[in-house]
Amino acid sequence: MVIIKDVCARSYADRAGIKAGDRLLSVNGYEIRDVLDYRYRICTDRLEITLLREEEEYLVNIVKDEYDELGLEFETYLMDEKQECKNRCIFCFIDQNPRGMRESIYFKDDDSRLSFLMGNYITLTNMDEAEIDRIIEMRMSPVNISVHTMDPELRVRMMRNKHAGEVLKYIDKLADAGIELNFQIVLCRGINDGYALEYTMREMEKYHDVLLGVSVVPAGLTKYRDKLYELTPFDADECANVIESVDAFAKKCKEKYGKRLFFCADEFYLKAGISLPEADYYEGYPQLEDGVGSIRSSEDEVDIELDFLDEYDLTKKRTLSLATGEAAYDFLCRTVKKLEDACGGSLKVNVYKIKNDFFGEHITVSGLLTGTDIYTQIKDKVLGQRLLVPAVAVRREGELFLDNMSLAELSQKLGADVYPVENDGAAIVSAILYE
Repeated sequence: MVIIKDVCARSYADRAGIKAGDRLLSVNGYEIRDVLDYRYRICTDRLEITLLREEEEYLVNIVKDEYDELGLEFETYLMDEKQECKNRCIFCFIDQNPRGMRESIYFKDDDSRLSFLMGNYITLTNMDEAEIDRIIEMRMSPVNISVHTMDPELRVRMMRNKHAGEVLKYIDKLADAGIELNFQIVLCRGINDGYALEYTMREMEKYHDVLLGVSVVPAGLTKYRDKLYELTPFDADECANVIESVDAFAKKCKEKYGKRLFFCADEFYLKAGISLPEADYYEGYPQLEDGVGSIRSSEDEVDIELDFLDEYDLTKKRTLSLATGEAAYDFLCRTVKKLEDACGGSLKVNVYKIKNDFFGEHITVSGLLTGTDIYTQIKDKVLGQRLLVPAVAVRREGELFLDNMSLAELSQKLGADVYPVENDGAAIVSAILYE
């Protein structure tokens, strides 16, 4: 039963007499359990809504344009609790967090609704036939699935869930219904790489008609792995081998289907010392949110933004700084060089590479930087008029880094203005040249 938190003034719901505290039971005879039911069922021009007020049911009828909002607000975004992950994956990043962090960081979600609404990846182990049928009825597409391996027995061992292999059948059902799919393979050295990876790619190829793309990403390994499954990182040569294997298979897919389907995350290229492919390689970046082509995409966005530099005052003297993870350091150095050259000496940007001491040396992405590491490593550096930090490292809960330091606290400790910047080429250029 869904509780209505608030009703927007002069909205359809307000005019129909719906009030905060009422409970939403059904729309046009269909039970409303969560945000997906609600969003799907209100997309029509005539609604009969059943509600509960003080244990008494009542009906309202609303006539509206098909896609108009009703004006209802609910207790939670999902209108329900998040579904917690039932797996104990050998590579789970959340299990590798240190103790003492805020409680929300330790919550593992595995929610099909967040796959559709937010792009989260799901494992299917939280789902049953009825949930798959709902996805098909509502045409929820694409569905993002953390597969890791198409070998049922290996999947059970990797995810430590006895149902992890049998739920792979849901992929067939989704594909047969024409639901588009994104797959993720978190690659663990000596576990699902090599021949196991080749097998997985061959099995995934069968879904080429509905498959948008497959991201192959290395398992993130922090220094907090005591008593966890023993995993070791890929070295440079092994990263190169993974790229070669995936690229060879993707090339065959390109010849057969006109699309590559399989892509390695940027981390493999950076660690192997191999240049990132050009933009057209990524075929529209279907796996961008999974770290595939992120740097190339941002670099291209920067180059596009360079054509609009006449919108900025390039003669104004300014000095500022950027803090970044190791993975994005070279890209940001190249970006800064382009902008400094364009400004003819009026711009000076210090780019500081932050080593992740909090999580360990194998974590190089900017999204896992902490305020403490940034402060410790640049407190004696020249910062200039402001310091730019990656927005992905700052969570919504009060603008906090993962170590609970806030932007305001970091700014106070450094004695400099600190601004978060989105991982977007245009946003980076704008933040640097902003007056």
